[in-house]
Amino acid sequence: MMPTYTHLLLAFNVVQLVFRNFMRRSNIMVDVGKWPIFTLLSPQEIASIRKACVFGTSANEAIYVTHNDEVFVFGLNCSNCLGTGDNQSTIVPKKLEALCGKKISSLSYGSGPHVLLCTEDGEVYAWGHNGYSQLGNGATNQGITPVQVCTNLLIKRVVEVACGSHHSMALSADGDLYAWGYNNCGQVGSGSTANQPTPRRVSNCLQGKMVVSIACGQTSSMAIVNNGEVYGWGYNGNGQLGLGNNGNQLTPCRVAALHGVCILQIVCGYAHTLALSDEGLLYAWGANTYGQLGTGNKSNQLSPLQIMMEKERVVEIAACHSAHISAARTQSGQVYMWGQCRGQSVVLPHLTHFSCTDDVFACFATPAVMWRLLSVEQEDYLTVAESLRREFDSPETSDLKFRVDGKYIHVHKAVLKIRCEHFRTMFQSYWNEDMKEVIEIDQFSYPVYRAFLEYLYTDCVDLPPEDAIGLLDLATSYCENRLKKLCQHIIKRGITVENAFSLLSAAVRYDAEDLEEFCFKFCVNHLTDVTQTTAFWQMDGPLLKEFIAKASKCGAFRN
Repeated sequence: MMPTYTHLLLAFNVVQLVFRNFMRRSNIMVDVGKWPIFTLLSPQEIASIRKACVFGTSANEAIYVTHNDEVFVFGLNCSNCLGTGDNQSTIVPKKLEALCGKKISSLSYGSGPHVLLCTEDGEVYAWGHNGYSQLGNGATNQGITPVQVCTNLLIKRVVEVACGSHHSMALSADGDLYAWGYNNCGQVGSGSTANQPTPRRVSNCLQGKMVVSIACGQTSSMAIVNNGEVYGWGYNGNGQLGLGNNGNQLTPCRVAALHGVCILQIVCGYAHTLALSDEGLLYAWGANTYGQLGTGNKSNQLSPLQIMMEKERVVEIAACHSAHISAARTQSGQVYMWGQCRGQSVVLPHLTHFSCTDDVFACFATPAVMWRLLSVEQEDYLTVAESLRREFDSPETSDLKFRVDGKYIHVHKAVLKIRCEHFRTMFQSYWNEDMKEVIEIDQFSYPVYRAFLEYLYTDCVDLPPEDAIGLLDLATSYCENRLKKLCQHIIKRGITVENAFSLLSAAVRYDAEDLEEFCFKFCVNHLTDVTQTTAFWQMDGPLLKEFIAKASKCGAFRN
């Protein structure tokens, strides 16, 4: 059916209503509540989060930064990865005093796990698993609290960090790259396979070049230099270095197959790599057991292969060394995923309903970690639902008032028309200029009618069970079936010995069969107590007789 002028007018009115409160920035909103571990936090704690990261072999650890720049951790605490100074797990967030006020700018984690971060001032801190000196302190004992990584980095301003399974990298503002930790496959880039206990500058083919971005697979390392060239080193058994072979590399080696392509972003999965060019072209190579390359098959790829060629320009790619999943976001905001998605192998990029790549990892990665330090900027963002909720009973934007028990409730005709058939019918024969500015309501109480109108804006009802009876009456009169169910749920949840017979009477009166049966069983189960209440003796004769008869059939009056 083609939209009519009236439909278009209603839509425009709603858009006009919420526009001033809607998103004013281009960043994608992310809900940290999509990660299961964050369900441990209260709404107030969730609202305080500015940055966050979920990590760990089972996604059972988390760190977050508040708007006040305080740093908290909670979770399982494997290998002291929470940095709390003990090895105890915690479901209650604990503050990391050593990091509060440090303004964390980049964070990464390993498989031990160990955690590595840098601040806006360029300082690097590390803690957690340290069996291979991945903390960069020259030792192999676990780091139980965050400690600054000093060797060769004190005079540097670090702007980005990256972790593989058990090795670490740090990139300085002047383009120097440092690596340390586990080096069995050459992932530190030192030219040998000896573990590196402290940060060491990665040189060789990177000598004289300015590195601008870094990424780590489990046991491999990748870097982009300022002319868009890509270099890789470390383990290459699945072709994840993109060199056309599967031999390990002990020092950085240029990915020759990308000659003439300017790469802007690079990310690594467990054993595969994705790269994004300045033209929005996406390349993939490496392991493909789960279809994580998006090529339509499960064959490993030793050299970069362009994928998603039929799609529009790609603007962001995502992968994580602890998972076999890939994601990409296009210029128009479409998000695709492929690879190991909740145990299922997806061999071609699949269009999702998500608005950001982070959601892919929250809902489909195994484990459900974050692929980057997540920024959660909430203070200047309101969804459409939140905007409507805020504008309920707002004299500033309303164009209609209801007067109930002498009190005014301010609403918007467009919202009422869209949300309720009763109001659509009421307003149908009137143009806006012919409508009354105030509508008198005398058949319902103020709390009940206000709750009804607020429900149209929020889909929620917050009433005590006694008032919910009146709202049930209204819902029945206005043929609002979903609201009837909500009222019945509230009444069930709030039933007591004192109000049970009143609620039963209301259920019968409003033909709410399910609620009637619930109240009846409650009364029978608490028969001695409820028969001593005032409500029982005030019940009208026919209903009381019916109750006694039905209860007798259930054996309620047997000794």
